[in-house]
Formats: sequence, structure tokens, C-alpha cells
Amino acid sequence: MEGDKSSSSFHTSETAQEKGLSYVLKCDKISSSNRPSLYPDIAHVPIIDLAGLGKDPASRSTVVNDIRNTCRSNGFFHIINHGIDQSTLDGALSLASKFFKLPREEKMKLMSNDVKKPVRYGTSIKDGEDNAQFWRVFLKLYAHPLKNWVELWPNNPTDYREKLGKYAVEVRKLAMEIMEAITESLGLGTKYISNKMEDGIQALAVNGYPPCPNPELALGIPPHSDYSCITIVLQSSPGLEVMDPRDGSWRLVPEAKGILQVHVGDQVEVLSNGLYKGVFHRATLNSERFRISIASLHGLAMDEKIESAKELVDEEHPKGYKGSSFTDFLNFISGNDIGDGKHFMNTLKIN
Repeated sequence: MEGDKSSSSFHTSETAQEKGLSYVLKCDKISSSNRPSLYPDIAHVPIIDLAGLGKDPASRSTVVNDIRNTCRSNGFFHIINHGIDQSTLDGALSLASKFFKLPREEKMKLMSNDVKKPVRYGTSIKDGEDNAQFWRVFLKLYAHPLKNWVELWPNNPTDYREKLGKYAVEVRKLAMEIMEAITESLGLGTKYISNKMEDGIQALAVNGYPPCPNPELALGIPPHSDYSCITIVLQSSPGLEVMDPRDGSWRLVPEAKGILQVHVGDQVEVLSNGLYKGVFHRATLNSERFRISIASLHGLAMDEKIESAKELVDEEHPKGYKGSSFTDFLNFISGNDIGDGKHFMNTLKIN
């Protein structure tokens, strides 16, 4: 078959779009059982209005209860009235797009397979090393505290640091508010891990998904959950799919301008002792447009271990997870190929 002509994936030296391939390479193809549908079912995504968090106690209680219900049932939700204006959202997406359009020599200055680097450009998780390669380009950026990292960010385009930095600061403020509501919904109070999150990490995964000639044969990102407390996702167009925990089916997250998507991450699953589950998700492709998504991951500090809250552990609900840190997670993905179906959370579950 034409798609089997080569076993080498497109690498950061030349993306699929720059090559103009009319077929999908063998190493980019995923197994037939995991291939996405060109006509996926649409996910029902709960919408939570955050305006109530800052109002009277009754309104806040309603929002917190809504967060509790959706974290227990599926682990993802849309948020409205989140306080980030449309110009900031559009500016972040625009700057991400401009960076990916730069000459590859400019982007290659930031290329690295070292998953611990605070700023790195690449395509798959580890280019040329993993068995499974994926159809994307990305720029990973550490973002908190911004003053510690922003000088390492690209300065081409010239307003990249300013506009993406503005989004990073505002989305982190939002993440802190949501995390307070999540710990409150667990009965732990609003400040249960606030101090640890103040000194915690924020990592931006700025993803670009070039048009794919056969989007039914490949993926942009494989199925995974995020090693974070929560992840807030901004996307330019549909492509994000979430797994329905009831039957394991994949459903497309609908597009909604100005709305942000929130994912429960592995650290909250551990903190809640399994009451809340990290959501499995993946990125699918299309043959027509270059899609952008910006995922902002928020968690504890690099070496701070997350443990199940002692208040949520008893004889009826024994501790279900080992403690772990972001460094432990990075060590895991550095030594494993997540495209082969290996998941860090499986190493943390007790029994």
C-alpha cells in the first residue's frame, strides 16, 4: 500500500504539512481497533456557570454541587462566565498559529526529546524514539511563576510572550478558583491544597495538528489522562474526543466559542481516593485545516507528592493509590512509550 512506503515518521525537521504527503506513513497508523470515526457521536458536556462562585452562599453551593456531580460522573465539563475575555482567548490561539507557521529552522532552535525541559518543541512525545508516532507539532512551556520562565519562551513572533503570557496568568487564576470549588465539593474545604498549588506547576501544551490526508488512520495525541489536578483546554476547532466511562466509546467535544473545557486530572483522582476520575481523552485529525489547542495543566510542585486525603480514607474506602509527584510522572514517560498503551496511573493503583 502507498501508506507503507516508509517506516519513518515526520519529524520536527519537516512536518507532514511541509512535506505535503498524500498518504499516512506506516509508523503513524494506529491499530484498527483504536482508529477514530470520521463521523463520531457528539459528547454531552455539562456546562457550569462560574458566575455563581462569587455570589451568595446559595448560588455558590449550587455551582459546587454541579461540579461534584460532573466530577463523579464523567470528569469533564465546559465553563462559562469564566472571566477571560474573548480577545485574550483569540490572541492566544493566534500567536500559537503564528509560531507554527514560522520557518522550521526557527522552531528547531527549541527542539528537544528531553521531557523535563521547561520549553521544548517537537512532534510526538519523543521524536524518532517511540514506536508510535503522532500527527502533531507542539510547544511545551512552563508558565508559573511566569517571570521565572517567560524569558525562555519564543520571542518570535515578537508579541508571543506578551499575549500568551497574559492568557497563562488569567487561566491560572481561573484554575485556582476551580480547584477551591473541587476541594470544597469533596468536603475538604476551599483551602485544602491552595498553599501547595500556589507553589505548584503550570505547564502549557500548545498543540498544532496539521491537516491529515487520512484522518481515520492516525491520531494527534493517543488516549491518555493528564497528570495534573485539572487541565483547562482552549481549542480553535473540534477534534478533542473524550471517553464515555459508561461504555468506553469515544465522543467528540462540540465547538463553542468562548467556552473553555475543564478536565479532572490524575492528581485529583488520587486526592479524592478515586471518588473523582481523571478523564481519558485523545486528539483526532481532519483533512482540511490546521487545528490548534492550548492545554493548561495545573498541579502541585515538581517534587511534591500528591496523596489521597486522609479524610476520604477509611475501612469502607481504603487507600487506593500510591503517592506520586510530577517528577515521578516525567520519569515514567521518559522511560516508556505511552503510545503503546502504558499509563502512569496504572502504576499508582493499589489492588
